[in-house]
Amino acid sequence: MAHTPWGDLPIADAHVHFFSHRFYAGLAQAKHLAGTAELGALLNWEIPGSDPRELAARWAAEMTRHGIRRVSLIASAHGDEGSVAAAVGAQPDRFFGYFMLDPTQQDAMERVRSAGMNANLHAVCLFPAMHKFQLTDERLLPIFQLASDHELLVFVHCGALSVGVRRKLALPCDYDLRFSNPLDVHALALRFPRLRFVLPHFGAGLFREALMVADLCPNVYLDTSSSNRWMLYEGLNVRTVFSRAIELLGTERLLFGSDSSFFPRGWQGTILEQQATALYELGFDEAKAAQIFGGNLERILAPRVNLMRGSTLPEAQRGTVK
Repeated sequence: MAHTPWGDLPIADAHVHFFSHRFYAGLAQAKHLAGTAELGALLNWEIPGSDPRELAARWAAEMTRHGIRRVSLIASAHGDEGSVAAAVGAQPDRFFGYFMLDPTQQDAMERVRSAGMNANLHAVCLFPAMHKFQLTDERLLPIFQLASDHELLVFVHCGALSVGVRRKLALPCDYDLRFSNPLDVHALALRFPRLRFVLPHFGAGLFREALMVADLCPNVYLDTSSSNRWMLYEGLNVRTVFSRAIELLGTERLLFGSDSSFFPRGWQGTILEQQATALYELGFDEAKAAQIFGGNLERILAPRVNLMRGSTLPEAQRGTVK
């Protein structure tokens, strides 16, 4: 339990990046460094070992320290779903597993198919601006159909996209925001009504558009993660954003997220404090707060969890990532 203005609440964080050894190795290669040790010295960050279960244990200890019940771990590079699946498999009661997918890659369909059979993976994460693809491209429809068939959540990063570690390393961030409009989710949400779509960061600067899509599509959810620096673009604050979102959508389709990512910083407790304070000052009771800060995430992932619990696939196959 984590302490909040209402007292202790069970918290489930919908947005934590799992920066694995493989993720850091990719950055070291892009930076033309000798290895991850040199990268760690440059960043002044802790670089995890090659066994993702060790990083899972590090996150679990951090969660215990802050009183966090469960978090969604996001594999932060295409092809790294094995890392997060291993982490979830080591402590399935503490983690949900999300994986990044670049649908422009030839192996995209096979990765989704494999993930669909893996009990440790619960959501596919798409970054259209990063990978430069149109969500409405009909060639992607089989991917969404597979996700729907396997009850996978679909996380779609829209709006402003900034990857802090790449900026810190002065690596290129050539993202194309033309592909990042939440309105592109509208047709997909209508076509796949069983799919649950999550737009992080309240739309990351396209709050109006994110609200429009969520208003029109009951299977679209917003996550509240990060410091939400995009609020500066429109002169908004945390209280105003929460108030407008809840007025239109209710509390049932908001998912608390911290956007935590690296050590030694660890889990960002200040994000919980800021958002809980805003909701408390707006007058929302403990029951509504409990929905946003954990209940909603566990509820929308229940179909996927229950599907895999009832799967007739052999356990070894359900845990395989190619």
